[in-house]
Amino acid sequence: MSDDTGPDAGGPKGDRIAKVLARAGLCSRRDAERWIEEGRVAVDGKVLLTPAFVVTPGSIVMVDGKPLKEPAPSKLWRYHKPAGLVTSHRDEKGRETLFDTLPPELGRVISVGRLDLNSEGLLLLTNDGELARKLELPSTGWVRRYKVRVHGTVEPERFLALTDGVVIDGVRYGKIEVEFERQKGSNAWVTVALTEGKNREIRKVFEHLGYVVTRLLRLSYGPFQLGLLPRGAIEEVPRRVLRDQLGLGAAKDKGAARRTLTLKDEPAAPKGKVRIPKPHRAVEPAPKRGRPPAPADERSAEGRPAYGKPVARTGAKPAGPRAAPERSADRSADRPPGRPAPRPAGPKPAGARTERAPSRSGDAPKKPGGPRNADRRR
Repeated sequence: MSDDTGPDAGGPKGDRIAKVLARAGLCSRRDAERWIEEGRVAVDGKVLLTPAFVVTPGSIVMVDGKPLKEPAPSKLWRYHKPAGLVTSHRDEKGRETLFDTLPPELGRVISVGRLDLNSEGLLLLTNDGELARKLELPSTGWVRRYKVRVHGTVEPERFLALTDGVVIDGVRYGKIEVEFERQKGSNAWVTVALTEGKNREIRKVFEHLGYVVTRLLRLSYGPFQLGLLPRGAIEEVPRRVLRDQLGLGAAKDKGAARRTLTLKDEPAAPKGKVRIPKPHRAVEPAPKRGRPPAPADERSAEGRPAYGKPVARTGAKPAGPRAAPERSADRSADRPPGRPAPRPAGPKPAGARTERAPSRSGDAPKKPGGPRNADRRR
């Protein structure tokens, strides 16, 4: 092969060397191009002098005299970036970067886009440089949502002009949707949605409108949400989600466990198997209390019980008026035991005094007279 082998040279199909190195997770494409210029990369025993080189599946790639390892499966993590960290592997001013705070067992990862020093919220990390490049492009059409606090009294109608884009200092910014939430004292909260995400885009646009952004929190990046992820924590996106959203990982996924890593805690142990609930079977509802359901032959055409219709009974009903039950001449035989005999009919004898029967509790009958007759007796 020659150093000028490229995608249009008519040779076998493959990928550019910078893309291969980035895909292996060694470095970014820009760093790979610098490594090639420094003579640190060789293919099939020949040191490369230009990054315009296509690597085929059968090529042997060496970096610093060591063979290039097979690329690891593409992975994606959700990371809750706190404010005060630089989104860079190296900082010229010596400030702390977010990659310095990540757990070492992650290996080398790169960020999908950036959040500036004072911004916080969701930041996607991956071990696949090609995947990071793909997710950064505005052509994906993914909406990025932010919650923004601005200083000053906000006039919501001023944000309507941003739906058509705006040009600031010769830079064209695309469509921006701003939704006013509330005004609290001298500060206001708004929700911003955009698809480009240029460098400090929100801060520059709001400054152009006369507002100062005092806090900026990213809530979502396309289908990936910040949710309840703690500040400074990182969580791997399951492979099935990568297949559904990005079409990655054609191999069968037997339920990859979700791992949550924090800066202070140890790696969480993989969870057990996910329990999949079985579909519910149709169960006949229990009959309600009260009137029993009508038989099938007594239902109306609409299926409702015909409770108002007469129902045929077994046995013949006696015709004519209902006869009174026969009673014996001696009424005492019909009287239940323990019940006193009724008083004979007729006038009450003179001077007869009716005694009140003792109560069931066994108390003696009350004597005539009471508090009302006490004065008369005196």
